[in-house]
Order: sequence, then structure tokens, then C-alpha cells
Amino acid sequence: MDEGVISSVTKARIAVVTGGNKGIGLEVCRQLAVNGVIIVLTARDETRGAAAVHKLKELGLYDVTFHQLDVTDASSISKLADFLRSSFGKLDILVNNAAIGGVELVGDPSFVEQLFKNEEVKQELNDIENLTEERLDELLETFLKDFEAGAVEERGWPTELSAYKAAKAAMNSYSRVLARRHPELRVNCVDPGFVKTDINYNSGILAPKEAGSKVVAVALLPEAGVTGALFENGKVSSFV
Repeated sequence: MDEGVISSVTKARIAVVTGGNKGIGLEVCRQLAVNGVIIVLTARDETRGAAAVHKLKELGLYDVTFHQLDVTDASSISKLADFLRSSFGKLDILVNNAAIGGVELVGDPSFVEQLFKNEEVKQELNDIENLTEERLDELLETFLKDFEAGAVEERGWPTELSAYKAAKAAMNSYSRVLARRHPELRVNCVDPGFVKTDINYNSGILAPKEAGSKVVAVALLPEAGVTGALFENGKVSSFV
């Protein structure tokens, strides 16, 4: 590779999209690629990931490559990090999209937005100046114990989709902790809405294209843009 090619690759933005082989993830890859971003599309399944890359290249988006990634496997994460170092020497955008489903959501999804009834927990999750990773782990451990004991409602945890909501609340809070710790970065969360994807058996309301555009808009925020925020319908929203 000559110096000119190395220079052009180095100056271009590099993005990793987890769970990028279908649904919102694939649409985020497509829209970022259209915006001139070099994409590393990741997925657990190599066959499906490679097929997704092929689909994007058929659309004329050639700056897309696949790398296997299981976000629950430390060795898999390490291999991806090594690949990024050796291939690009940097990472500009990370879209944490990977997820697994457990239930089918049907009808009016508004109940998913039900807030925690435990005011103490809500205050802790919202106290970003003092919240730590260790305390987040403790809160999640407490939730698991209450869940296993059948004391979710009694302890003020969400009663509908309890594990889903607890996990999302923890992820949102952790993102804000990272934003505080690394003010030079833009670390934000996006609520894409109730989207038609495989994870909910296409019972959603919005198309992946519309949801993807909301994520991409935040991913492409300028260096001086907002950080530590939750975006909902294109606007900064409250976490709790």
C-alpha cells in the first residue's frame, strides 16, 4: 500500500457497528457508509456478517469490512481491538447496537417507558457526579437478587420487562459515567423508538431506516457536540 492510500485511510473516519448484520445495525452501517465513513461491520455469526457486507457492496458501498465479534466474549473483543490497531490505528465511532431478545412486544409499547418506582435507585442512577462502575454493579446485583426472590414489585423495580429495563438503565448510566470521565469524546445514548426488527418479530411501528437515521445523526455529531445525553426523536431527553 502506498503512502497516499495510507494517508487517505487514516484521515477517514472509522466506525465499528456491533450487531451490524441486520435490522437497525445494518441500516446504521449503510447510512454511515453513505456519509463517507469506513465501516467495520461486526456480528457473532461470520456467515451472516459476510452476507451483510456483500449486500452493502452490491449497493456500491465498498468501504465496508466484516469482523467477527461476540460482545460477551473478552477474547473476541480483544481480537477486534487488535484488528483495528493494525488496520487503521484508530477508532472514531462506536455504535453499541448488539442485543438479544427474550420476549415479543405487541400492541402499544408505551408501557416499556414506565419509570422505576424505587426513588432511591432513580436518584442514584441520575447522580452522575458520584455514580461509579462499582456502584452500578452493586445495583444490578441487588436487582438480580430481588428478581430471583420474586420481590421486584415490592422493591420498586419495573414490573414489566424488568430485566430489559434494568439493563437499559444501567447501560444509560454507564454511558454517562464514561462521558464524564472522557470529556474529549462524545458518549451518548439513542432511543430509536419501537422498531420493526427480528428481535421483536417485526411487531414494531417504525422502519429500520427511520430508526437508523436517528442513531446516525448522533454518531455524526461534531467534536463540540453534546455528550452524556439521551436522544429521543432527535432531541435531548431525560434519562429518568
